[in-house]
Amino acid sequence: MGLTAALMRAAAARPRVLLVTSPGGTAVRLAVEAELRSRDWPLASTPAGADVMVVAGPDCPRLRSALGRLWQDMPQPRAYVRATTADDVPALLDAGRACLSSPDRQRAEARTPGCEDEGPSGRDDEHREGCEGEHREEGQAESGHGRSGGGPRDQVHRESGSGDLGSGGEHRSGGVDHEGHEGHEGSSGGEHRSGGADHEGHHGGPGGERRNADADPQGPQGPQGHGGHGGHGGHHGSGDMEMPGGVPMAEPGEDRDGLTLDRLHLPLGPVLADWPAGLVIRVVLQGDVIQQADLGELSAGRVTDPFWARPWILASAGEPVAVGEAVRRRAAARLDSLGRLLSVAGWPAEAVTARRLRDDLLEEAPSSVVLGRSERFARRVGRSRTLYWLTRGIGPVSTADARAAGVSGPAARAGGDVPARYRQWLTEVLDDVRALDSTAPLDPVAWESPRGRWDAERPPSAALAGLLPGLLVGAELGAARLVVASLDPDPDELSAPSLEAARG
Repeated sequence: MGLTAALMRAAAARPRVLLVTSPGGTAVRLAVEAELRSRDWPLASTPAGADVMVVAGPDCPRLRSALGRLWQDMPQPRAYVRATTADDVPALLDAGRACLSSPDRQRAEARTPGCEDEGPSGRDDEHREGCEGEHREEGQAESGHGRSGGGPRDQVHRESGSGDLGSGGEHRSGGVDHEGHEGHEGSSGGEHRSGGADHEGHHGGPGGERRNADADPQGPQGPQGHGGHGGHGGHHGSGDMEMPGGVPMAEPGEDRDGLTLDRLHLPLGPVLADWPAGLVIRVVLQGDVIQQADLGELSAGRVTDPFWARPWILASAGEPVAVGEAVRRRAAARLDSLGRLLSVAGWPAEAVTARRLRDDLLEEAPSSVVLGRSERFARRVGRSRTLYWLTRGIGPVSTADARAAGVSGPAARAGGDVPARYRQWLTEVLDDVRALDSTAPLDPVAWESPRGRWDAERPPSAALAGLLPGLLVGAELGAARLVVASLDPDPDELSAPSLEAARG
């Protein structure tokens, strides 16, 4: 008993965290990432490699099934917490670690009937309060995990793909095979897992072997990266035959060359690592090529707080907002997008740099402190031949086509493929950093929000998301992740924002 407790305490000293963001949880996600970096706790990209599951943001009923599957696939000892505000994060992480190191709590969980099928729910109040940091609302399932329906554990199917990312470890893209990483934010050694990929030992450039795979979307390593996507399996395809986990059996169909190949229906999202929170794209695959793509429900189903667009919401309502405040938020948003893209592409070192710059801007660092580092970052990324050759020709969108689709902002001005878009981001980040000291009042019409011209009736992310199906058809599964990351629509914008939410 004493030895077991000692070993569990030792294992809990540096737990691996599975971070899941729900729509409306951007501010909380940023706080969790910063706190994890300060504690040197590594992030996990799969439930199999995680000790603590942290859900950042408000309860989203349509994510409960997926979260339940994540929990089901986490090995014991394990702990679960939900943070709904940034101020809650430090205490909840401490509570999660305490739960992880308590043999009594782990045994109580193991004895709970149906625990393996239902996720973090079904525990006694004391255990739930200590391990989850929240109380179940009366008459509702436990927030953020839901029930997985008791389905069998899911299967993962891999197949080889093409694409060499350079030297140093492996990169499995397509949102399929993710292994854990050490030092997600700030350490150059060890492994890095992100973006639906396996990154090991990357030091300074996009590296590793990339393998595309078709996977069960509800499994722990399916296209959602973090784990299963409950509620969508079995909604596509024909016939009654299904694979374990609810995915329809592949069906024959003609491809573009007139050959008859198996067609597999899969959802990408909603909780894929380095993926817009809550976004779902349902695709039909033949081999590793997407033959059809359709957007899922764009609305988060509730009024959310679009964190990145908050200054424009306030300014549109007539509240005073300085240009410097707005461009600071805009530069941070684009650095957040760059971090996601670089992580998906397999360059974790520069993804960390982007996120540190993002956090410094959000912490009110002056232009004199951030500008030099931003310029060095822009040179390294913008001039990287490896990154360019890896992403060139993927997802091209002309300026005319973008504007015809209602797209504004960097995606329209770039007028090209993935490299054109990330280079446009880099240019505009530097412009914004140079304008941090501006005290002029923000004109929300003259100054664009991070994703484009702000319009509460049709937010810019709606047009960006609308581009995705057409760009994904014909792309390989791994390239699809790069296309989505290079446009990076913000699902938080896709529910009508309120002034009260923005003020909060």
